[in-house]
Amino acid sequence: MKLLTLCIRNLFRRKMRTSLCIAGVALAATFVVAVGATTARYVTVIREMNVLFSGQIMVVSKSAVVIQAIPITRGSFQERLAEEIKTEIEGVEKAVPVLFITSINLDQLQLIPPNFTLGIPVEEWRFMLGPTPLKNGVGHFPTNESSSEVVVGPSLADQYGWAVGDNVTVNGYNVTVAGILDTKLAILSRCIVMPLKLAQTIYAYPNSVNMITVKPVQGYPIANLTEATEKEYPYLKALTEEERNDIIQPVLDQVGLWSFGIQTVVFAISLILVITVTLMSVSERRRDFATLDAMGAPISYVFRIVLVETALIGAIAGVLGIALGSIASLILASLYTNIPLALFFPSIFEIVPPLYMLEMFTAIVAVCCVGGIIPAINATRMRIAEVLRAEY
Repeated sequence: MKLLTLCIRNLFRRKMRTSLCIAGVALAATFVVAVGATTARYVTVIREMNVLFSGQIMVVSKSAVVIQAIPITRGSFQERLAEEIKTEIEGVEKAVPVLFITSINLDQLQLIPPNFTLGIPVEEWRFMLGPTPLKNGVGHFPTNESSSEVVVGPSLADQYGWAVGDNVTVNGYNVTVAGILDTKLAILSRCIVMPLKLAQTIYAYPNSVNMITVKPVQGYPIANLTEATEKEYPYLKALTEEERNDIIQPVLDQVGLWSFGIQTVVFAISLILVITVTLMSVSERRRDFATLDAMGAPISYVFRIVLVETALIGAIAGVLGIALGSIASLILASLYTNIPLALFFPSIFEIVPPLYMLEMFTAIVAVCCVGGIIPAINATRMRIAEVLRAEY
């Protein structure tokens, strides 16, 4: 405790210098947390897009651009092909026509679409959505293909204040909210799910879809199924889950590498800043350290003083940086998706998980401690006689 009190008093002898050092490290930590957390969340959301279609084959137009399981460019074909694939292609247990519409605007900075529309035949909703329940058990899933009822994701409902029974407008058409999904999946929380016929009407896809999800017969070779499908329908491509992952993986690898590179550079700058400030502090306190040495204090005591001081800088800067970085990551997420910032605050620990905060705090303190090693060694190598002769 005495050592800690001494270090705190020494640390703030030069308040301006120490404050600027803490501010610099905190700013670096803010940048690292904001970029790192946003990037990690972006990758997680992209990977989540494949959850609904896990273990299934996605059949899309040959020209379609697909991100994980989402076709983001138009490329439609007849709905009846789903039934043909089921009956004509060996190894198909189920083939479901789906109309998947994204609101992404390729002319703007939108890394994640702000919302989706999913048109599914009403008898296949459970096949596509799995056991996803409705929020608070209120409402129902539409059972009539010609109805104008939809279910919406919780994030969309919160953003626009929608409740069960409300009449809302989707692409110029009036529909009724029949239920609100109870889910944490990003893709479903921003999704409007409606009967396929209704989606085809609203988005002008008469009797057409832009994807077919195919469930293979258990144990049947998937490679044979995809090869047969593409051979029978040369204007389509059948993508397995592995192929969909392979398409996006190079992009995710580049994003991860970019994030790691930025963190490395920023931490290196913080290291240099801490070393510079601590060397100046040690140089100014040569007389104090020499006096402690002359009084019989062990060399390790001086070494610990310097390291504790740098650790304190890291701890204070880490707390400030993580707090500011968390807020910055929410702002970035809002800018990237055009979703109001207020909607992100309840999910702050999903965007910046507590474990990630702890990892960043530990890394920041560790970097500052490493930055204190050289000045600490320099302090222990002072020659007592020369220092005392010069200082007194």
